[in-house]
This record gives sequence, structure tokens and C-alpha cells, in this order.
Amino acid sequence: MQLRPIDDFFEQQTEPNKSCLLSLRALLLKQDPFITEEWKYKLPSYYYKGKMLCYLWIHKKYKFDGVPQPYIGIADGNKLEDADLVTEKRVRMKILLIDPTDDIPVERIEMLIKNLVLLRG
Repeated sequence: MQLRPIDDFFEQQTEPNKSCLLSLRALLLKQDPFITEEWKYKLPSYYYKGKMLCYLWIHKKYKFDGVPQPYIGIADGNKLEDADLVTEKRVRMKILLIDPTDDIPVERIEMLIKNLVLLRG
């Protein structure tokens, strides 16, 4: 049986990014029953009642010990005040870089998702 493209994406990752991304996936999906996962624009994307919340990806520029760093791309991140969110050259999106070799900041991510859900109403 062939994997769905979204599952294949996670399966193709190397450690420590694979474990990190799978943990982020599970964390995002358990936040609210209305959060769904879709394969959009060739990346894992997460929606709340049909409106984009965020996506998961790996940044080629930012690295820990030579390993490209995973991140959560946050839709409407420009509406959130958080010193750890990186804007880069984006207008609407911000990203939260995740160190794949450290514990995932679960409470921080839960709060970000809660705030995004409130924005989506």
C-alpha cells in the first residue's frame, strides 16, 4: 500500500527532524477537534474550520549543529505579538523555529495555537 503524500513527507525525514515533526504533528492535531491536517502546496498544513492556521516545514537557512531546523509557519502571525516569532521577509506569516535536539516547547505552542484559534473565531 502506498503512503499518502503527507505521510510520505514525514516518513522521508531524517532524525532528529523526523521525531520532532511527528511530535509537532500530534501536538497540533490534539489541540482542538476542529483542527484538520491537509497536504497543501506540498507541505503539511493545519486548518481550523477550513481556515489555515499553520504548516510544518524545515528551514534551510537556520540550523542546529548543521541540521536544518524544523519550524511552524503561522498564518496571520503578523497579528500575534511574540518575540520568538520570526518574520523574515514575510508580511502575513511568521515562523516559530524548533530545536529538534531539545524538548519541544509544548506549552508555548499550545498557547500560540489557542491564540490562533481565537483569531479564527
